[in-house]
This record gives sequence, C-alpha cells and structure tokens, in this order.
Amino acid sequence: MTAPAIALTDVHKNFGATKIIRGVSLAVPVGERHAIIGPNGAGKSTLFNLMSGRLTPSSGTVQLDGEDITGLPPHEINRRGLCRSFQVTNIFPRLSVWENVRCAVLWSLGYKYAFWRGIDGLADVRERTETILKAIDLIDRRRVQAGVLAYAEQRALEIGITIAGGAKIILLDEPSAGMSAAEAARAVSLIRKVSEGRTLIMIEHDMDVVFDLADRISVLVYGEIIASDVPAKIKQDAAVQTAYLGAAA
Repeated sequence: MTAPAIALTDVHKNFGATKIIRGVSLAVPVGERHAIIGPNGAGKSTLFNLMSGRLTPSSGTVQLDGEDITGLPPHEINRRGLCRSFQVTNIFPRLSVWENVRCAVLWSLGYKYAFWRGIDGLADVRERTETILKAIDLIDRRRVQAGVLAYAEQRALEIGITIAGGAKIILLDEPSAGMSAAEAARAVSLIRKVSEGRTLIMIEHDMDVVFDLADRISVLVYGEIIASDVPAKIKQDAAVQTAYLGAAA
C-alpha cells in the first residue's frame, strides 16, 4: 500500500499556555489536490509551518512519503521533496524573471556554489528554466526585473520558483490572495497545470478557487479539523456552514 504523500498524526502545537493546533490527524494521498480552509485564526498557517519544518510540533508526528520528518529543519524537508510558498510573495525583486527561476533550478540539478564555473553555458539549467517559464506563462517576460512585474505575475513567478526545485509536494499559502476574479481564474488554470503529477496542499479563502481546484477539503476551526471530505459533501456539511461558509453555502 502506498504511503500518503504527507501524514500528520495527533499533531499539537502550543505557544506557552496557548493551544493553536489541537490534535490534527490528516493524510493526503499522493497526487491529490487538497485544500485547507477555515476562519482567520484557525491555525492554517501554523499547520503549514509544522508540515514544512518552520515549526516543530509540541507533540505528534509528521511523515513525508512514510518517513518521519518531525523536527527536521526546513531545508532538509525541502530536499526530501516538499516546497512551499507564502502569503507574502518571496522573490528576488532586483533579479530578472529568468534569474529568479534559474537560482532554484541550479540547486535542484546539483549545482552548488562554485565561483569558477560559468552558469550561462549549462544547457540542462537553461532548458529546465525555459520549460518552467513556459509553464507559468512568463517566458516572454524573462528579461524583466521581477520587482516590476504585476502582482499576479509575481505570484506566478513564485509558483515557478516553488516547482523549480523539483518538489513532489507543493504547499501554496493563499495563492489567489489579492487577485481580481479574472486573475484568480488564471491562477487556478496555472496551479492545475503545474500541480499535474504532484501532490498539492493549499490554504485558500476564495471558495470559488477551492471548489474549482480541490479533490478534497479539510476544514480547520480553532486548531481542529471538523470535516474532511470531497467538495460536494463539504458544501452540504451543516457544521462547516456554521463555522465558515455561512448561509451562502
């Protein structure tokens, strides 16, 4: 039986006497697109930080492909195939779009720090960088300084950087935040394309995006998962409607 891409077992996270995550157990199968939703302050970003190693659980375990990664630092977890984005866009604003993606590609292909090696002649790096820029629809903007891109383009670039590392599991934190309806629709199309063949876990407040993309949805309220199911059943769940979706659901 194939191990889940990521599995949390009875995970707790306390900050002093304050309990933020209260016994979360969650298993996301390989290749699933999974959304985590919930009201502000529910603990969603804390949960992402526990998965990606930015925080260590107070108790419980986190497994990646069946291997215990509890307490490992973020760079070790990243090297095992998990990469995440953040609510605030993280790019190198003074580098070009091409250089931003190439930085991530270099490490993923095993090119570490070597001041005597020219990178412009590395055909495998050039080809992979070009492939990613085409996938995120920024190939025509490759020479543009990243800091002057439109907001939606910067979010697309960050997704490109995320997948450039060869991640099998992608964590996206509010990928459509701050976008217009048209921009969010393009973001959904992009995420669907780049997550093909990968496991996707996302935090998202835009319910149109969630119900359009997710194979399964987990609802986090006050640090506990109150429901985890396919979108159609989540829409009909009375507890979910009360806690988060509201009468409009």
